[in-house]
Amino acid sequence: MTQPALTFTAPAGPDGAPLLVLGPSLGTSGILWEDVIPHLTARFRVTCWDLPGHGASRPATEPFTVGELADAVADGIREFGAPALYAGVSLGGATGLELLVRHPDVVSAAAIVCASPKFGEPEMWAERAAQVRAQGTASLVVGAAQRWFAPGSIERRPVLTGRLLHSLRDADDGSYALCCDAIAQYDVSSRLGEIATPVLAVYGEHDGVSPEEHARTIADGVQDGRMIRIDDASHLAPAERPDEVALVLNDFFGGNA
Repeated sequence: MTQPALTFTAPAGPDGAPLLVLGPSLGTSGILWEDVIPHLTARFRVTCWDLPGHGASRPATEPFTVGELADAVADGIREFGAPALYAGVSLGGATGLELLVRHPDVVSAAAIVCASPKFGEPEMWAERAAQVRAQGTASLVVGAAQRWFAPGSIERRPVLTGRLLHSLRDADDGSYALCCDAIAQYDVSSRLGEIATPVLAVYGEHDGVSPEEHARTIADGVQDGRMIRIDDASHLAPAERPDEVALVLNDFFGGNA
């Protein structure tokens, strides 16, 4: 296993403000947070990171674990100046939980958004990785549209949802498959009790990938956890309901900065 190289955006926001790091879901990039960030930069210095082979991060050629993604994020936070606040979606949220287990000194509070302590069974991820290696990420677009967005989301935000689906199509096939391999091994269920950092578990009302019970497992499992629902959202809540997600994050991080 090799720690992957991740690219972070230059922080936007006031000098001296608390650093807030935003993480992506599998198949997306910083586009996911695009409409949330303007609501955060009055109070925080905000940076986004991209998964290997997604957005601005270069492709991965060697296997890695979700824990090693967290190690790479921790290195980035230390370069900017730890501790930071952290919010991540799906795989970005899983990376956040690993970050809290492996590097509790670099994060002062974390929002784990539309994520789970374990994402299904390894066989499912092995099948998806094999599909992408054989047919490319374009073969996933129709299924992703069904998983990612709540009823009405695509119609309500057609330009942004279209750009997110294009980001999936444009992701590096090999890197996406390696992310699937990493998720297949990921399971922090037995380690949640080690996390003392304040955690907010955020879930979308219609999310079938990381439903309410997964958020509840996180909130109840950590030492200082709470949970909140985003109405009319599925698995990509920051893109579907940016105003609501920004309000939740400002409230939570404002009390934990």
